[in-house]
Amino acid sequence: MTGLVTVGESLALVYGSRAGGFDAISDASVSFGGAESNVAIAAARLGAESTWIGRVGDDAFGRRITRAIRGEGVRVHATVDPERPTALMVKDRPAIGRTRVVYYRAGNAGSRIAPDDVPQDVVSDADIFHFTGISLALGDQSAATVLAAARAAKAAGVTVSFDLNHRSKLWSTDAAGAAFREVLDFADIVFAGDDEAALAVGDGAPEELADRIAAYGAREVVIKLGERGALALVNGVTYEQPPYRVEVADTVGAGDAFVGGYLAEHLAGAGLAQRMATAAAAGACACRGDGDWEMMPTRRDISELLAGGDPVSR
Repeated sequence: MTGLVTVGESLALVYGSRAGGFDAISDASVSFGGAESNVAIAAARLGAESTWIGRVGDDAFGRRITRAIRGEGVRVHATVDPERPTALMVKDRPAIGRTRVVYYRAGNAGSRIAPDDVPQDVVSDADIFHFTGISLALGDQSAATVLAAARAAKAAGVTVSFDLNHRSKLWSTDAAGAAFREVLDFADIVFAGDDEAALAVGDGAPEELADRIAAYGAREVVIKLGERGALALVNGVTYEQPPYRVEVADTVGAGDAFVGGYLAEHLAGAGLAQRMATAAAAGACACRGDGDWEMMPTRRDISELLAGGDPVSR
């Protein structure tokens, strides 16, 4: 088996090196991000075997993305599109503690991922196959390709993991809810923020949301609650995870770190309490610096946070 396999879009990232907004600063940094590749990196840093599958443009951004992901110890299967560019994400920080993200995705390579871009042997040999709602929102071709891969993984006996990861700028709430429910019919592990879960199953307390999602058939449901921690419902057992306190620099990528931590522990055979503790700690660590994935923690980082924590409240 090949551990964790993720499929989805990765984007170039340009972000201000300090607060003040792009209308006031004169320098910026270049990196990349993407929910599925972020999760793969987060899991790899915690010792899991992980793979990312995607499509990038034949450009400097695409080459940088694939090189950097490989540099994190993640296996990469990336198709290079000769015609379409790599998508771009611009992260603006108008003030300390505030982040504004703008996407330039029209006609990008990642949204045109096709069945031939997804090695079926890699998918069917995975322990866990993970994808997010972003792939469903990028367009019909992306949605069809990723859903087909997820269903093929399920048919091969692979555990299917799904993070709703709603992006309101990509589609309507009605379209998102319908697409999420389609996946809930076959996903084994489901991650969602409480607001995202409500799009699929209606408003309710975290416990109610988890119950309704589990009714579709998921064995494990994890509701991410941000500063309030997280709640899991696994095989009928409810577990509440308190948050870890850190000084926050940037929250983008924290949810992916949480998922990567949970899945890494899942692959390691850890129990629910350990999976949730590592997930929460990974999410907290990811908030302590800039970038979508650069602050993803190692095992040592997790151990230090669990041992002592940080006195500054999130």
